[in-house]
Amino acid sequence: MKEVQVDVNRCVGCKSCEIACAVEHSRTKELFNAVFEEITPRRRVFVQAAGECSVPVSCRHCEQAFCIRVCPTGAMYRDEASQTVLHNDLRCIGCGFCELACPFGAVARSAGSKLVVKCDRCPDREIPACVGACPTKALLFLTPEETQRRKRSALAEQMCLPEEWRSEAGGQRSES
Repeated sequence: MKEVQVDVNRCVGCKSCEIACAVEHSRTKELFNAVFEEITPRRRVFVQAAGECSVPVSCRHCEQAFCIRVCPTGAMYRDEASQTVLHNDLRCIGCGFCELACPFGAVARSAGSKLVVKCDRCPDREIPACVGACPTKALLFLTPEETQRRKRSALAEQMCLPEEWRSEAGGQRSES
């Protein structure tokens, strides 16, 4: 199963992912028209500043999802085929237990409502809108195995650099 992975070293805090997410979950799916929709579309990814860096935060679709455990109506549930944690608006009573239980703050209230919204990994798309919109490729849609393979490859490349290059950013030679 693929997951949205974050490379915090690449995130510049542009919030393109937030905009793409809101537009994808709008009625019209067009930026200009979405701005004027009666119910403003709500993003499901949140770019959080943390000192010198920014971190895109969204639902991690946890294996032991607290939001599912605390939902009294079953509005929060796991799709067995995709293993994605989803939300059913029709069953939601707006109690907010899922919002309180999420350790990542990834469940949010819908605009003008007590009902919640959360990442659904854009099931109608090949890759989630946030990933497709990220100009720096800080968001990737990979399997855990692909993520680990990339990490090992990056480490191996770093270790194979000449010693004088290792301390310089990105392994680039300085102009002396």
